[in-house]
Amino acid sequence: MSGPIPVPGILDIKPYVGGRASAPGAARVFKLSSNETPLGPSAKALAAYHAAAERLFFYPEGSSAILREAIAEVEGLPAQQIVCGNGSDEFLHLLPLIFCNPGDEVLYSAHGFAVYRIAALTASATPVVAPERACVTDVDAMLARVSEKTKIVFIANPNNPTGTYIPASEVERLHRGLPSQTLLVIDAAYAEYVTASDYECGRALVEAAPNVVMTRTFSKIHGLAALRAGWMYAPPAIIDIVNRVRAPFNVSTPAQMAAAAAIRDQEHVALARAHNARWLKHLSLGLRAIGLQVEDSAANFVLVHFPDRPGLTAGDADAFLMKRGLILRRVADYGFPNSLRLTVGTEEANGLVLAALGEFMGGAP
Repeated sequence: MSGPIPVPGILDIKPYVGGRASAPGAARVFKLSSNETPLGPSAKALAAYHAAAERLFFYPEGSSAILREAIAEVEGLPAQQIVCGNGSDEFLHLLPLIFCNPGDEVLYSAHGFAVYRIAALTASATPVVAPERACVTDVDAMLARVSEKTKIVFIANPNNPTGTYIPASEVERLHRGLPSQTLLVIDAAYAEYVTASDYECGRALVEAAPNVVMTRTFSKIHGLAALRAGWMYAPPAIIDIVNRVRAPFNVSTPAQMAAAAAIRDQEHVALARAHNARWLKHLSLGLRAIGLQVEDSAANFVLVHFPDRPGLTAGDADAFLMKRGLILRRVADYGFPNSLRLTVGTEEANGLVLAALGEFMGGAP
């Protein structure tokens, strides 16, 4: 290779590919591939976004004070232990760069979010993958792979693309088994959707230990995916470190203002949560009724497994659905070559998917 040579690990990265957004030839398109909320952002968030247009010639306030204070107010957290970012992805990338030396290890589960591997390799760290048990994070398997080189452990809870979660007791057990110098990163992008009583988003562990952080996003239930706004709750020492290395104006003014309005509009959040709870159950039951295997999901999507028979595979289903303008997510890169991930959509989209897959499988839902 001529010219500048990247650090070790970079050329091992397979670029991240998001969910498809188009279905050529379809008269109408329903994008159900990226876990976006069908309700969209709240009216208050949209109004705040438009109001920000009057200040586009000013740099953003560098500490995202407006947004941090809104998060602190709604979540009951100290604002000084919150840092905001360009989506929660910014922190998933920054933390390995901060805490890993070349050759250190970053641990995550087999079907964990694809960014964990990318972030590890970007830092010239070694990705270490722990197998899951029935598509659920296996704490014993994770702990068995912890070594003196393990600097970061990522868990998505609920996980993407499986939708499964582990209860607070299991997250605590995982943390108890980690060395004090190992950072546990709890990626809680879908926390707002979880209704299970034994779930905890990660804030309790952050408050109890110096080596735990929780990341959150405004891209999912708040409907602000295009604005790239996220946040992290962490011990003061880690907040101080991250603030030293993050970009100085990493969250735009429109993103700060819209996200602050969004998190304060808890009525809209409640509507989105209720819509999801209703249709998550309805979709899961309907898909099982037509003979498909569906993982129990706590998020805003379901992972659907297809028969390993010619004509009925995930690839066949995907082609069948695409012709009807129904775009789901292929998840072969996550270790599921014969599965599709289906985002909970509008009432119309959900009904169309159930009817189409009922036709595909040879019967109505």
